[in-house]
Order: sequence, then structure tokens, then C-alpha cells
Amino acid sequence: MSEQHAWLTEHGDYLYRFALARLRDPHQAEDVVQETLLAAIQNQSFEGKSAPRTWLTGILKHKIIDLMRKQVREQPMEDIGEDLPDEPGMDEFFSGDKRHWDEAPQKWDVPENDLEQKQFFITLQACMDRLPKKLASLFMLREVQEEDNEEICKALDITATNAWVMLYRARMSLRKCMELNWLS
Repeated sequence: MSEQHAWLTEHGDYLYRFALARLRDPHQAEDVVQETLLAAIQNQSFEGKSAPRTWLTGILKHKIIDLMRKQVREQPMEDIGEDLPDEPGMDEFFSGDKRHWDEAPQKWDVPENDLEQKQFFITLQACMDRLPKKLASLFMLREVQEEDNEEICKALDITATNAWVMLYRARMSLRKCMELNWLS
């Protein structure tokens, strides 16, 4: 078996989990992993300057962004007005002047053992699943993948201002959900 054909066995599960965490759709995750491996095998540009997993993950990140761009371009007309939904309950975090925290965010302790970490990520994923898909995609690209804001705006076909507003809403929604489901 050639080195390229062993990549599926060695890195397939990792790539699938990586894609699933970002796309939240098992079928789409399978598709982008297949496209990644196919591109890697057909391109034959691996030069060994990095680990194969790192190189494959880089290709996968671009495949995920390409898929998000495609989804934005093919968004049904009825969904266009739902880009920035009003989130009820956000005002409760702020004082009467709407500019300062009413209560500072609760301190999150880092989960110390494996079971706590697993429960934390299950809760975080459940909260992410409650976000509108575009907000969740934006949050994953910015906060998890640490993508450049300009690249995110291109992928999601949004302006920089819109991205910051959406990111703010995603953070506030996740904060509220995590405080209700993890900290309490």
C-alpha cells in the first residue's frame, strides 16, 4: 500500500472528527474528508515539510471553507432574512444603560479531568447546535480555527461589520447557554 493510500487508515478518523466539529453534519463531514483525500492523492504535492496529518488538515480546512461558500451562494431565498436573528434575553446581561455588564461573566474553570472535559465539550456542542447555522459556522471559523476575518467574510459572504455583530451574538448566545447548562 502506498503512503497516500495509508492516509485514510491513519488520519481518516481524525479528519472526520475535525470536519464534523466544524460542519455539524455527518454527511457533509464525510464528503469533505473524501474530497480532501482525493485532492491529496491526485495532487501529489506533499513534500514532507510537515507531518501528513498537518498537511491533510490544511487541505481539509480549505474544503470546509469552500463548502461554506457554496452553501452561502446556494442559500434559499426564504433563509436570506434570517442572517441576524434577534436573540431574546441578551439584554439581561447588561445594565440599564445597555453599555456595561450587569454582572461580569462567570469565571469558567478549566475542566481538570478527562470526564469533565468530555462533559464540557458535549455541553458546548449542544449549545453550538442551538445556534443558527451561519452563527455557528462563523464562531467555529473565528474562535476554533482562528481564520482571518477577511477569509471568513469571503466564505460566508458577509461584510466585516456584519461578521463582528454576528460573532458578538454567537458569543452571547453561547455564554448564556453555557451558564445555564454548564455552570449552574
